[in-house]
Amino acid sequence: MSMFQAIVLGLVQGLTEFLPISSSAHLVLVPYFMRWGEPDVIFDVGVHLGTLVAVVSYFWKDIIKLGIMFIRSLSNPNFRSEPDARLAWIIIVATIPAGLLGYLFESKFELLFAKPHLVGWFLLVTAILLIVSEYVNNRLIMPVQEVTLLRGVIIGFAQALAIAPGISRSGATIAVGMLTGLNRATAARFSFLLSVPIILGAGLVQLNDLLHMQVSWDYLLILAIGFITAGFSGYLAIKYFLRYVQKNSLSIFAIYCILIWLVVLIFGK
Repeated sequence: MSMFQAIVLGLVQGLTEFLPISSSAHLVLVPYFMRWGEPDVIFDVGVHLGTLVAVVSYFWKDIIKLGIMFIRSLSNPNFRSEPDARLAWIIIVATIPAGLLGYLFESKFELLFAKPHLVGWFLLVTAILLIVSEYVNNRLIMPVQEVTLLRGVIIGFAQALAIAPGISRSGATIAVGMLTGLNRATAARFSFLLSVPIILGAGLVQLNDLLHMQVSWDYLLILAIGFITAGFSGYLAIKYFLRYVQKNSLSIFAIYCILIWLVVLIFGK
C-alpha cells in the first residue's frame, strides 16, 4: 500500500464513519473501483482506531461524565436515576445487539465484503431509511440524557444491522432514532456516543490479531498516516455534521447513497 492510498482510505474512513453513507461500503468500493485490492486487517485496525480517537476527542467531556456516573452507579444504586448514569447504562444495553451479532456471525458477514454489488444494494437500504425518517412528524427536542431505554434498545438493534457493509451505522441509528420520535440533533448525538463502545470493542478484537503479526517499519509509517488522516477527518465530520443536522435534512445523503448504488449497479460486476 502506498502513502497516497493510505491518505485516501484514511480520509474515506474518517468521513464516512460518521456521515450516514457507510464507511464499510466505501472501504469496499473505493479500492474496488481504483483496482487497489482490499485493505489488509492491519490497516483496517489502524483507521478504525483513528475514528475512535476522533469521537473520543470530540465527546471527551461527555464520556468522562458518563464513565464517572456509571462507576458510581455500580456501588450506589441511587446514582442510577441520575441522567448521565442512566444514559451510560442505556448506551451499554443498546450496544449488546451489535456485539452479539458481530460475535456470532462475523465470519458470515465478512463474506459480503467481497461482493460489491451486494454492498450497493445495502446502500440503497440506507437511503430508504434516511428518506423514510424525514417524514416522521412530532419529533421530540430533548437532551440526549433523556433518551429512554426503549428508544436506546431500538436504536441499538439498528446499529446491529450495520454489520452488513453498505448499511451505514450512523445512518441507521440516526434514522431509527428519528423514527422513534427524536429530532435529528438528539438522534445524531446519541448515535455518536453509541459508536464509542462498538468501535472500541471491534478495535480491541482486531488489535489482538494485529499483535500476532509482524510488520515492517515502512508499513508502520503507512499505518500511522492512515490512523492520523482517519482521526482528523473523522473529527471534522462529527463537528460539521452535528451543526448540519440541526437545521438541514438528511435527504442529500440519501441521494448520494442512491447515486453510488446506481454506479455499482451499472459498472460493478
